[in-house]
Amino acid sequence: MTSTDAAAAQENGNPREGLTNQRCRPGRRNKILIVDDDSAIRATVAQQLASRDYDIATAIDGEDGFDRFRVEPPELVLTDLAMPRLDGFELIRRIRSGSAVPILVLSVRGADTDKVRALDLGADDFVVKPFSMAELLARVRAQLRRPQAASPKPTLEFPELVIDIDRRVVTQGGRDVRLTPTEFAILELLARNAGRPITFDDLIATVWKGAPGTTNDAVRFHVGSLRRKLEPQPATPRYLVTEPWVGYRFMAEPLGA
Repeated sequence: MTSTDAAAAQENGNPREGLTNQRCRPGRRNKILIVDDDSAIRATVAQQLASRDYDIATAIDGEDGFDRFRVEPPELVLTDLAMPRLDGFELIRRIRSGSAVPILVLSVRGADTDKVRALDLGADDFVVKPFSMAELLARVRAQLRRPQAASPKPTLEFPELVIDIDRRVVTQGGRDVRLTPTEFAILELLARNAGRPITFDDLIATVWKGAPGTTNDAVRFHVGSLRRKLEPQPATPRYLVTEPWVGYRFMAEPLGA
């Protein structure tokens, strides 16, 4: 056994060990499963998250990761894409076949097609290596804030922004913002998924109900109009940020999160 293998064995231990907590019980720490075949990245991310009071389990590839996931599901999965035996795409597909647990992709594969494929398979966010630990921690917190199977909130509140879903009223910085039904639907979808990238396909499927002929350019047109009405400075948006060739992300953090 090489020194690298020894380190990996010490880190992972028995493949059936390491998942000890159930989903978000009172008094328990959030469990995060890290799936990456790079032992250095796996160990670094695990150490940083453990130091912030998360409970950590690790896996060396997608096959090992799915085995660990089935033993005891975590509250969040961090996974690479390019791995031996079972890659991250297939791991996402298997997890999504029976679970809504948040999935955050960490990968050097930063091509737009890889991002879109991972998100379409059910990943919730995508961070390209190399990444800053501050960025990763922010994305982790955003995913763990997401309510699991909770009833939709009638009012969404963010810094200087209130969205009253029932009354369909939007207030930004104390001023009323008058939106078309399409603009309101776009804003609601993005705001309910704050911090998460929403693809063009997601927007078309939800807002336009998958209407034939709806293009990405149509989405861009309506988001542009929404920005001009909502954003204090549309040229440098604080709420509706573009994810190039993927879609959009609502950047404000919910109040009280």
